[in-house]
Amino acid sequence: MSLDRRDVLKLLGGAAALSATPALAAPAAAEVTILHTNDTHARLEPFEGGRYAGLGGIARRAALIRQIRAARPATLVVDAGDTFQGTPYFNQFGGVAELRTMSAAGYDVVTLGNHDFDAGVDALLRAMAYARFSFTNSNFIITRPELAARVQPEILRRVGGRWIGLFGLGVSFEGLVSPKHHLGLRYTDPLVAARRSVARLRAQGAEAIICLSHLGIEGYQGEPGDVHVADQVEGVDLIVGGHSHTFLEAPRRVKQTAIVQVGHSGTHLGQVTLRFTPQGVEVAGEALPVAERWA
Repeated sequence: MSLDRRDVLKLLGGAAALSATPALAAPAAAEVTILHTNDTHARLEPFEGGRYAGLGGIARRAALIRQIRAARPATLVVDAGDTFQGTPYFNQFGGVAELRTMSAAGYDVVTLGNHDFDAGVDALLRAMAYARFSFTNSNFIITRPELAARVQPEILRRVGGRWIGLFGLGVSFEGLVSPKHHLGLRYTDPLVAARRSVARLRAQGAEAIICLSHLGIEGYQGEPGDVHVADQVEGVDLIVGGHSHTFLEAPRRVKQTAIVQVGHSGTHLGQVTLRFTPQGVEVAGEALPVAERWA
């Protein structure tokens, strides 16, 4: 058994809770850091060979997150969906291993991808019981009460004295998820949902708005994608994307919105800086390799 597998099991054994209480008297931070992943697909251990040899692994990712948080306390950690499916960890633990280790790593907000429904809603709910972070989606109509209680259309978080608004968008189930596996959920137009969420979050005082999108950069089967949200929905500062497994070394800009995505399988951790200026929010970002030096 490798050292990395032992590290995974340690994470499964006990997650350190994060403090969500900022210092009340502290001035608002000039910058907030967003750390992001997408489409990690149950890849809890590093790749041993091939194109991504030596990259990835939840233990290394957690170590990197801890180091960045120590240097930048005003940090939020997010994921754009498809945490399930892809390795025997999902087959054996049904998503529990993924959500427990992500909790230990310090994730704050996650949206849902199509593969997160691969074992059905009941299995998703069982795994969600181990999550110490929030879930968001605003374009699924959820009539399953237990799931509706866990998934919020919008989330407003205080980070470094700044109010950060987040909402999630999910891809159409058609052709991707068996109808029996998404009972109690219905896909609706993500552009309509995004406009509604932006309006709600701005009304609540959000100083920056982040969309966690599992639509894909260009969209899927003619449905809207990240570029369409950026082009047609005003007020979104950052889209953290997923589904298309697109690797962007730096943010892609469409009008006033920055789009980021870091491929798949947790080989990289995206790092975005939101800089608050009198003119608005400036966005800069990069993709950090999740490598052995962070262990």
